[in-house]
Amino acid sequence: MLHHHPIEIDRGTPPSRSTETVELTIDGQRVEVAKGTSLMRAAVDAGIQVPKLCATDSLDPFGSCRLCLVEVEGRKGYPASCTTPAEAGMVVRTQTPKLQELRKGVMELYISDHPLDCLTCAANGDCELQDMAGVTGLRNVRYGVAGEAVDGVCGAHHTQAKRDESNPYFSYDASKCIVCNRCVRACEETQGTFALTISGRGFESRVSPGQDQPFMDSECVSCGACVQACPTATLQEKSVIELGQPGHSVITTCAYCGVGCGFKAEMKGNTVVRMVPWKDGKANEGHSCVKGRFAWGYATHKDRITKPMIREQISDPWREVSWEDAIAFAASRFKAIQAQHGKDSVGGITSSRCTNEEVYLTQKLIRAAFNTNNVDTCARVCHSPTGYGMGQTFGTSAGTQTFKSVEEADVIMVIGANPTDAHPVFASRMKKRLRAGAKLIVVDPRRIELVESAHIRAQHHLALQPGTNVAVITAMAHVVVTEGLVNEAYVAERCDTQSFNDWRDFVSKPENSPEAFEAVTGVPAAEVRAAARLFTSGPNSAIYYGLGVTEHAQGSTMVIGICNLAMACGMVGREGVGVNPLRGQNNVQGSCDMGSFPHELPGYRHISDTTVRSSFEAAWGVELSTEPGLRIPNMFEAALSGSFKGLYCVGEDIVQSDPNTQHVATALSAMDCIVVQDIFLNETAKYAHVLLPGSSFLEKDGTFTNAERRISRVRQVMPPLSGVGDWEATMMLSNALGYPMHYEHPEDIMREIAMLTPSFAGVTYEKIERLGSVQWPCNDNTEEAGTTLMHAGGFVRGKGRFFNTQYVASEERVNSRYPLLLTTGRILSQYNVGAQTRRTPNNQWHDEDRLEIHPHDAEERGIADGDWVGVASRAGQTVLRAEVNDRMQPGVVYTTFHFPESGANVITTDSSDWATNCPEYKVTAVQVSKVMQPSEWQQRYADFNRRQLDLLAQGRGRKTEVIGK
Repeated sequence: MLHHHPIEIDRGTPPSRSTETVELTIDGQRVEVAKGTSLMRAAVDAGIQVPKLCATDSLDPFGSCRLCLVEVEGRKGYPASCTTPAEAGMVVRTQTPKLQELRKGVMELYISDHPLDCLTCAANGDCELQDMAGVTGLRNVRYGVAGEAVDGVCGAHHTQAKRDESNPYFSYDASKCIVCNRCVRACEETQGTFALTISGRGFESRVSPGQDQPFMDSECVSCGACVQACPTATLQEKSVIELGQPGHSVITTCAYCGVGCGFKAEMKGNTVVRMVPWKDGKANEGHSCVKGRFAWGYATHKDRITKPMIREQISDPWREVSWEDAIAFAASRFKAIQAQHGKDSVGGITSSRCTNEEVYLTQKLIRAAFNTNNVDTCARVCHSPTGYGMGQTFGTSAGTQTFKSVEEADVIMVIGANPTDAHPVFASRMKKRLRAGAKLIVVDPRRIELVESAHIRAQHHLALQPGTNVAVITAMAHVVVTEGLVNEAYVAERCDTQSFNDWRDFVSKPENSPEAFEAVTGVPAAEVRAAARLFTSGPNSAIYYGLGVTEHAQGSTMVIGICNLAMACGMVGREGVGVNPLRGQNNVQGSCDMGSFPHELPGYRHISDTTVRSSFEAAWGVELSTEPGLRIPNMFEAALSGSFKGLYCVGEDIVQSDPNTQHVATALSAMDCIVVQDIFLNETAKYAHVLLPGSSFLEKDGTFTNAERRISRVRQVMPPLSGVGDWEATMMLSNALGYPMHYEHPEDIMREIAMLTPSFAGVTYEKIERLGSVQWPCNDNTEEAGTTLMHAGGFVRGKGRFFNTQYVASEERVNSRYPLLLTTGRILSQYNVGAQTRRTPNNQWHDEDRLEIHPHDAEERGIADGDWVGVASRAGQTVLRAEVNDRMQPGVVYTTFHFPESGANVITTDSSDWATNCPEYKVTAVQVSKVMQPSEWQQRYADFNRRQLDLLAQGRGRKTEVIGK
């Protein structure tokens, strides 16, 4: 029996949203339910279980299995309780001799075409067909089983059907399929991919991926919804087939993207058997993607670093040492550097993959133990413009809505984001709303899946040139203002009058019209005007954006432009609207909240604020530096100039993820002490002098904060492989540096965070345990569970403020030498720098970074699909395999950055956002040409990588094994 959480009850059908109620009688009990509630759900609410196979409360009722038949007084026949709504005055019976006979007959037919290998079946103990056979009292099958002859007659059957083992994570055994349609409906209703169907007719009907294809050849995205929905062993996790049924479970939070899905880690001892999406998870409501559902095997991969290691130089072999020796070595190095070069000669980088508590301790160590504000985080290279832009306009740097709010949107505008690949669980929720009738505007240079896919088509796709976001958003604002579409009442009540008037005058200028910008953006003026009119028409219009907005030289300007447009149209402060940044990593929101920027303490309060700083000094018992520290790019420049010598890098791989890889590597090579704390020997660790073992999310205890500001528990399901948690390692280093930290549990750290951070003042582990999650701000001025909707009564800053958004062309411009523009992004099966997903079977979908190029550009260069091509920029050159398709517009190429050997960031430049230094990954001028061998950088990388793996193997006493290509 699973434990740790309340037993989940499947009520058969979704709840009714009606506010009206009806009263009826079920098996003699008076029951009151919402109007529209199914008889099945009404019965379950009354504590009465009705047999079922095709029904489940995550899917709309279907009525095919005929087990849930009931009797309704005054009506003929035996209606299916899942498809029959409760009505006032109904008298319903769920159990009578006739119903027993009918159900037993139905079950007899199911079992006659089903293998009776229950004792050796992988679903034994978790099979609804097995359960229902017991519930209906089936004792014999008159028709024979699996082709067994009865009176000399052998009936047709499917028990010899072939098994499909093509998917690395689950098997499809058609012999056990009862054609309940739950998997097909889950793929349609929950996931929205429509990859499954029922092929054949009558007795020959069977579930089919695509057109009777193997799962891996179909459009299946391996989200696991079909596996979760299957009531038999037809669709079964291979981990369950291998390990058997789990014995207990622990609720935790996914450590991939910023959606923050809740999962049940189902266990045997401290071995994970499977990860099952948690029905009560507010962010995902029982859904998942291929990464969270299946790609967790990296946590126990043989490449895991489980013992601390040190070395004098990066050319030396690693030496495995005790935790005490490694910490002492690191602390002595840092002390020596500061003694020689000053306190600001060292710094640290916090991780968006670590918990809030771990991030808080890391920035506390840097500020209190190092006594410097040289702290930064990976948000610098992704959503730092979000923090700046939303902070300036609204007063706080976080998404305004919950994910569920999209269900109330009438118009959805997606800008610079590809949710189906980067945030797939939220994308499924969005697609469901689009299928229900919401309108869609996509602003993206690439034709992403949302532009046109199964039952979805964008009303407008503004396929702009990379680097022209600000021109497009300003042109849309021009339409809103000049065509009288401003929500004047909203602006008068909620926004700053002077700034609005200045902005109105600015965007009204002819040079900001869609026509004036058409040559710049490449988007027809008529399309821009139509999109602007659609957005203003609402009545509820929501904006969702990603790194295609922020990773530009004008990233902060674009975020401001988005906020301007939302305020002018009155689209902030209620359900179904809002400005919603889609965060890339699991705790990138939390890492910012916890004070990871060099100018801000936890809660986004400036380090120069004497009152704020004094409260931390009193709590921490140390005097803090008053000056903002170095950002990541400044650390690199200072290292090259000789003034920055030591780095504590926790859970980030800056060599692979930051732009201009060769520049980053040169800067790291100039440092005297780099301490990396991570679960693998990542690219940054190859330049390190101390390597401290990190903990995967399965070994962590604490909290993550997702893109909704939702704070959820991360619970340890197995002990840290190194014996020490990340928070404990940071605490040990701080103590060795001479600044004492004493915490017994991450909960102690959260108490300190709540004490010092007003927006977290009401956050406690007890509250999260009781409510499932909370959302900041959470304090005495909010509901107990915090704030679901930001800026409902007014903006955090008081009056919303407008800023003029002057378009400035990127310095990265095409010319005869570099005539194409490169932009970058992610793909569904891989995650960020790939350290986790590359060590899972996800590589079967995507095992290398490829360059997407339009057929016209490919033909001009003599490039065919699959050719090796050189990609050269002003920063460097790499070689990728070409993928010729028309998802890209002519003149624009695209690649991902999941594999270090691809060198995607070798060619990105140092160009960055004017306000935050967020790199301009999305605009790089390049030339593409057919080549026959790897680039010089790739050849040097291969040699360096091989040497570093040799040095690791020498330290561990193992043979070298190269991971990847």
